[in-house]
Amino acid sequence: MRFLKNIAAALRSQQHGIARVRCGAPRAKQFAITLLMTFASIAPAHAERIKDLAQVAGVRGNPLVGYGLVVGLDGSGDRTSQTPFTVQSLKTMLDQLGVTIPPGVNPQLKNVAAVAIQAELPAFAKPGQNIDVTVSSIGNAGSLRGGTLLMAPLRGADGQIYAIAQGALVVGGFGAAGKDGSKISVNAPNGGSIPNGAIVERSVPNAAQGSNVVTLNLHDADFTTAARIVSAVDAAFGAGHAHALDGVTIEVTPPSSDRIAFLAQLESLEVNPGAAAAKVIVSARTGTVVMGGQVTVLPAAVSHGSLTVSITENINVSQPEAFGRGGTVVTPQSNIEVQQEGGRMFMFQGGTSLEAIVRAVNAVGAAPGDIVAILEALKRAGALRAELEVI
Repeated sequence: MRFLKNIAAALRSQQHGIARVRCGAPRAKQFAITLLMTFASIAPAHAERIKDLAQVAGVRGNPLVGYGLVVGLDGSGDRTSQTPFTVQSLKTMLDQLGVTIPPGVNPQLKNVAAVAIQAELPAFAKPGQNIDVTVSSIGNAGSLRGGTLLMAPLRGADGQIYAIAQGALVVGGFGAAGKDGSKISVNAPNGGSIPNGAIVERSVPNAAQGSNVVTLNLHDADFTTAARIVSAVDAAFGAGHAHALDGVTIEVTPPSSDRIAFLAQLESLEVNPGAAAAKVIVSARTGTVVMGGQVTVLPAAVSHGSLTVSITENINVSQPEAFGRGGTVVTPQSNIEVQQEGGRMFMFQGGTSLEAIVRAVNAVGAAPGDIVAILEALKRAGALRAELEVI
């Protein structure tokens, strides 16, 4: 007991810059110093909120899509001879407004463009609230800069209208063209956005409101994280309030009728998530290799070398002497040079960490494509303790 008190006193003195351990035996003193150094080297566990690890089932956004017309363009609209649907949409809109275009008349407009409209209806959005919309040209309009979107309905996946979009576009791109056909553009001028450009007309029913339990779905499936969330919920609200259905879904029973207050406390609980699985991601197109911190390698020796073959073609002209009977002949000459760099062998010790793997691969000077070959060979040899995924 006295020994533990001495350790506690040393910990308090270390906070003030003075580390003193008073023990009778030298061995006990050495053990205490080692224990203090261990405590100082241990980093606190990184805890994350349940809000960042999972989401409540049913609380999500819904995509909306629509079709409309952008007017007021400075001659950069659709060429109506190539996009007949723009003229058709304009005629339909004018007919609804009481304007009739004579039969056989095909307006040739340059300041109108047909566009596709996209938006996302947030969870719990109520009628009257505003949401942002994105507008993109679906014809051959050169630019939407300076245009205004006319009133257009936005529909959900069920075909129902959930919002109405309208307003002036904000276009980040810019383009200019010369009379000789040369042009320059910055970003994409045929697309833009309208901040708060749509008004919600209908709300989406929340399926989670009528349930007696709260269902949490993890962003990444992990049995360890699910079990720790269950333990954290039971510790905060009492045993038996949470149970995991699988590695993703966790059901929680609210302890009170105040559902909003319970959800606010639930999403603020901190949990230490489980360590990610050992995985190596390889991009076959770019040669990019990403390795997780849990990747280890069993004892293995790797030798890697590169072979370079250079072929050069030369043209020689063979011409006979004066008054000779021969003719001028062109003869090709090929030179082949083979160069093989000496492959150095490097050793991976058992349980090699990620830092040691990176250091060894960098020391051998392997290119990204060669690193992929080394990792695949280690995986085939059974030395790479990680999942190798090629994307």
